[in-house]
Order: sequence, then C-alpha cells, then structure tokens
Amino acid sequence: MNYKTNALTRRNFLRFTTGIGIAVGLDSLVPAYARQVVANETGKGRNYPDVIDLKVQETAVKIGNKQAKALTVNGSVPGALIRLREGQNVTINVTNELKKDTSIHWHGILLRPNMDGVPGVSFAGIKPGQTFTYRFPVAQNGTYWYHSHSGLQEQRGHYGALIIDPIEPEPFEYDQDYVVMLSDWTFDNPHDILANLKKMPAYYNYQRRTIADLSKDLAWRRMRMDPADIADVTGATYTYLMNGLVPDSNWTGLFQAGNKVRLRFINGSAMTFFDVRIPGLKMTVVQADGQNVQPVSVDEFRIGVAETYDVIVEPQDEQAYTIFAETMDRSGYARGTLAVHEGLRAPLPERRERPLRTMADMGMAHDMSGMNGDSSMKDMPGMNNNSSMNHDMSGMNSNSSMKDMPGMNDNSSMNHDMSGMNGDDSSMKDMPGMNHDMSKNDAGVPHGPDDHGLGNATVPMMVKSRLHEPGVGLENTGHRVLVYTDLRSLKPGYDKRKPERELELHLTGIMERYMWSFDGKKYSEDKEITFYNGERLRLIFVNDTMMEHPIHLHGMWMELDNGAGEYKPRKHTINVKPAERLPVEINVDAPGKWAFHCHLLYHMKVGMFRTVAVVNRG
Repeated sequence: MNYKTNALTRRNFLRFTTGIGIAVGLDSLVPAYARQVVANETGKGRNYPDVIDLKVQETAVKIGNKQAKALTVNGSVPGALIRLREGQNVTINVTNELKKDTSIHWHGILLRPNMDGVPGVSFAGIKPGQTFTYRFPVAQNGTYWYHSHSGLQEQRGHYGALIIDPIEPEPFEYDQDYVVMLSDWTFDNPHDILANLKKMPAYYNYQRRTIADLSKDLAWRRMRMDPADIADVTGATYTYLMNGLVPDSNWTGLFQAGNKVRLRFINGSAMTFFDVRIPGLKMTVVQADGQNVQPVSVDEFRIGVAETYDVIVEPQDEQAYTIFAETMDRSGYARGTLAVHEGLRAPLPERRERPLRTMADMGMAHDMSGMNGDSSMKDMPGMNNNSSMNHDMSGMNSNSSMKDMPGMNDNSSMNHDMSGMNGDDSSMKDMPGMNHDMSKNDAGVPHGPDDHGLGNATVPMMVKSRLHEPGVGLENTGHRVLVYTDLRSLKPGYDKRKPERELELHLTGIMERYMWSFDGKKYSEDKEITFYNGERLRLIFVNDTMMEHPIHLHGMWMELDNGAGEYKPRKHTINVKPAERLPVEINVDAPGKWAFHCHLLYHMKVGMFRTVAVVNRG
C-alpha cells in the first residue's frame, strides 16, 4: 500500500523526506524505519487504504555488520508501518509464510476478542501457508504497535508500529513527525536464552558485585538475591536498536531550526526498559499509551516494555542532538540523532554507573526508624525462598541481634513493626538504600499473611505506592524525570462511578528457578480471572518480587489511580515497581476472553499470564 502526501511545499518537502516511517511495500533491503515518508500532521491528503496485505516471513537481514535470519512483516525489522485513520473500517490480511503458526496482536487497540490475535485465548492462530483476515472498526487514535503473540517470535523481529490519525485536530502543534521504535535484538536463539535463564537466572548479568562487596551483600545473599539484579537479559547478548538500526548506524530525523518535532517513542523490546533523554533539549510529553495527557516538560523518561510516549521537542539551533535510550541496567544503549541534515552526529552523554537494588525494593525502608544498633541481618538463617519476615520485632533494642532468632527459616515472615530496634552497630547500614534515616513511612502497609506458597520466593515487609518515584537508577539525576504522578488525562474521566468491587493480584516469582506467576501460580495452574460485564472494578497490583513488571491488559483500559482525580490517565500497560501496591480502575465493558500478562516476554512465557473472562453476572 502507498501513502500520499500533500503538494510539496518547502516545508512538506522536508516532511516527505524525513517523516515518521516507511509505507508498506517499498524496498526492504534497508530496515523499514530507517527510510522516512510522512504527510502533514492533520493527515489531509493522505490515503488510508481500507484493505492492507501483510506477509510474515523469515528474512535474511543485516543488523549492524552481521547477517541474521529474522521474522519480518513485509520484509523488514521492525515490520511495516501501518497507518490508519480514526473512524475507518479496516481489513488486514495476514499471510503466514513461516513453517510455524504465527499471529498478530494489535497492542492497545480496542476491538472484538476474535480480532485481538492471541492464540489459545481469542483465536486459533494462523497456520503455515494460511491467510487470516482481521476486520475491525478503528475507534481510537494515537501511537500504538503490533507484535506476534506466538511463542518467542516477538524477540526475532515480529513487531511494528501502528499509528492512528485522529478525526479531530490534535490538541498540540508540530512540524515533523517521527516514530522512534526501541527494541532489543539477539543473534542467539530465544529458546536458548530462556533455557539459560532456567539453568542460571544470572546467566546474562555480567555486572554482578565482586568479592570485595561480599560483606555488604551478605543479607542479600541470605535471601538469594543480588542488588545488581536489574535485568534478566542484558547487553551480554542484546544489541539495542532504534528503528531497526544499531547505535553506530545512527538513525537520523531531520528538522529545521525553530520547528516543533513530534517523536513517537514505542518500546517494542522483549525484555528491556529504556531511559530516554535528548541532551540539550527539553521534552514535552503529550501522549502516553496513545492517550492525550496534559503536557508536562521533562528531561528524561523511563519507558517500560510495550509502553508508548509521544513527546514534542523544539530545537532552536542548527545543530545535531543525540536521542539517547540507555538501558535500565546500563549494559547498553540505542541511539539516534536529530539534525538539520544527514551525516551529523552529536556526542553521546557520559554513561552512568549501573544502579543497585535498595532495601525499598524489598519493602524494608518503611517503619524501621529505630534500627540503628547491632540489629544485624547478615547472619539471618532462612532469608530465602518464602522468608517474608512476618514477626514482631518491636522489642528488639540495644545490641539485639536478629541472627539468633528462632524460627527465621523458609516460611518465616517479618511483616510487622520493627520500630523499636535500636542500638549502636546495625550492619544493615552498608546495604544500598539503608542510609540511616528510615523514618519516612510513605503510607506503606504490611504485606499481609498470604505468602502465596511455593510459587513465590520473597514477600516484602511493607508495600506502598511508588508512583511518584522515577525508578531505580533515576533517583538522583539532577534533572526532571517523568513519574506516573505527572500523568493527567487531557479530559475528565468518561465514567465517574466508584468501583463496586476490589480485586487484589500479586505479582510473584522465584528468580532462582526462573518461575514467574500471579498469586504464586503459573498459567498452567490457574488460567482464568473473572470480570463482570458492566462493573467498575478496582484492581490492585502488589509486586512481591524484586523486579519491575510491565502489566498489559488486552481489550480494556486501566485507569491509573495516581492522585489525578477525574483526570486519571488511561493506560494499556503499567509498570509495577518492586514492593509496590498500585491500584487501577477498569470499566469492564468488553465481553469475551482477553489476555492479561507481564509484557516481559520470558516472564509471560514461563507463566506470568492469565485469561480474563468478562462474563455477565449469574
């Protein structure tokens, strides 16, 4: 299919040569998103075909200087850009030219369950040699994406951008419009990566602490944790891409000084969180997950797997600016450039040290203000597997040590008040985050008695909202980092009903065995959650693990309960931090069965997945 532009004025010429992405069907020897075609921001004059043909193939591609076999959509990685218009009815024919079943899920798009593209939940998948026809009305607008929901195909390149232009004018202005799709590529077989993680979860963690840090890490090791455990899969195997290009290939978007440039960031990774900044430029966030938000100016934002953020930048000088997307664990980066002409580069910012987990990530930085004595955790037995530390320690004072406490073994929990612990030589002081002043409670609440059994290795002492926190490694940047409490919908909520039901769901796992689950049970052990059609549901995520989890609900919006009142933002994917208690509200208005899962691909694959059945009340 081809996209038409308006008549070529001087400004539109720049747009024509440097816009947001490639139309389907052009030469695929170069990655699709390295070639640029765009019309103006209103979409006037653009052709929106009602029938689109896509082919899923195994294709020889070049990633940097290396040849690889990728799974492509119309011959490129990322796959062909699909551009639609709000209000149209679209037909998309997907032909499977692979030797295995495939699928396409339209991430964040509201449609009928049988068009959602999840094999085993809403349809049977697309067999080799067959064509499946997706038909749905386009009832929304914004920046979205699509990807396979079959096996580990997403990791091999089966993903692409989906842009929906609005019927009404945008509430913000811009001159250029670019997709910036971030992803992680591996030359290894994804199934081998998963096998390595099952054998040794730290297999790809080359940034673990050294023997010199052993004394500081004893408490962590007792709990079978590592403070440097930020990402499961790292730059040890990953090459990080921007619009399909490695950093040295330097994807470039052109601008004219004084223009407003829209950048549509999409995290199409399998496993990687990115921290995005453009040194020398402020970014004004105008959309989150395809939904307009009240503009907020930031210097940096973290984008979880499957999230999207649209930002506006206004470069005033005729120079180059680096778009720098550093991985959360600092093991690598993707990069590109904004410039006034091709071939320009700006310096890369100085790389930052890899962050460490803190006691807050175990829910231990709450009501512990009196722990400044010889109350040592370093010799605690049983601080592993189901040690959730649930005992009452209020009487521990003056040289009291936890190391000789009876009962501190596998299912012991320490979830209560430790405020009376005082003395002179707390060996917790050297642990990251335990920096003496732990008097701030931040309204944390005890985790609760259910440790979710053998499917869960750790239980935080306290859980709390962490929506106002930028995330591990972004705490002390010296500049403004976007946080979830910054996000406010542009318009008041469309449903002001109070939730009539509350459901608490725990994010659980055993890193040591690479098992991930909900409420301690894998998908094979507990497949379904029931929502009632027409209800207003309050869903509370509680993260029992020490990792971030981007949770994605198909078919419905989650309204982030971030203190914005009627202006709660709607999201399709929400990053839940360690030891976080995070509520969302859902208008349950989509009968049928829907996928619900962590969007870290290998977490989903091993069991952090459920089917949501939306049914009528009996």
